[in-house]
Amino acid sequence: MTIRVLLADDQALLRSAFRVLVDSEPDMEVVGEASDGAEAVRLARGTGADVVLMDIRMPGTDGLAATRLITADPALAHVHVVMLTTFEVDEYVVQSLRAGASGFLGKGAEPDELLNAIRVAAGGEALLSPAATKKLIARFLAHEGCAEDDGRDTARSERLKSLTGREREVLVQVAGGLSNDEIAERLEVSPLTVKTHVNRAMAKLGARDRAQLVVTAYESGLVRPRAE
Repeated sequence: MTIRVLLADDQALLRSAFRVLVDSEPDMEVVGEASDGAEAVRLARGTGADVVLMDIRMPGTDGLAATRLITADPALAHVHVVMLTTFEVDEYVVQSLRAGASGFLGKGAEPDELLNAIRVAAGGEALLSPAATKKLIARFLAHEGCAEDDGRDTARSERLKSLTGREREVLVQVAGGLSNDEIAERLEVSPLTVKTHVNRAMAKLGARDRAQLVVTAYESGLVRPRAE
C-alpha cells in the first residue's frame, strides 16, 4: 500500500527537498503541497492524504490550528499529522499533541528518520522520542504552571473508569514510551495481547493513536512526571 503524503511548510525550498525524498521511496508519494495551514486543511480533505508533514510556524493559519481542524473532522479520522519543528523542545509541540498530532520531528532530522516517521505515523503509532515523553509531555501536560488555558479535558479522567485493570496497566507502559514488544516482555504476555489491549483502550478513550494515549495518561493524572 502506498502512503500518501501531504507537505505543509511555508518554505518552498524545504517542500521541494521533502518531495524529492518522499517520492524516491517505492511505498510513498507526495499528493500535495501547502504553504500555510488553511491550504493544508483543504488539501487534506481533497487529496486522500494519509500523513501530513506539518510545520508548526506558518503565516496565517499556523500548523497548530490546522492540526486541530484536521483531527476534529470525522471525515479525516484516517489522517495522521507529524509536526515539523526547528527546535525539539518547544511548548507548541505538546500543544499539537493535545490537538491530535501523532508526534513531531525536528527539521534537522536525517532523511531516514523522516521516512521512518512517515511510516510510523501511517501505521497509527506514536512518534515520540523518550526525551519528548519524559521532558515535554511531563512538563507541559502535568506541570501546575500550565493550568491556565491549557486545553485540559477533564472528561478524560472519567473515561479512564471504562478501562479494565489490564488496559490501565498497558496504558501506563505506553505512556512510558514502551513498544508493544517491550510491554509484552514486562507483563509476560504476547505482543498480540498487548496490541489488543492498546486498541481497546484507544476505542474507549476516543484516541486516534498511541500519541493520544500518552496525552490522556498524563492529563488524567494516571501517570505523573518524575522529578528531574
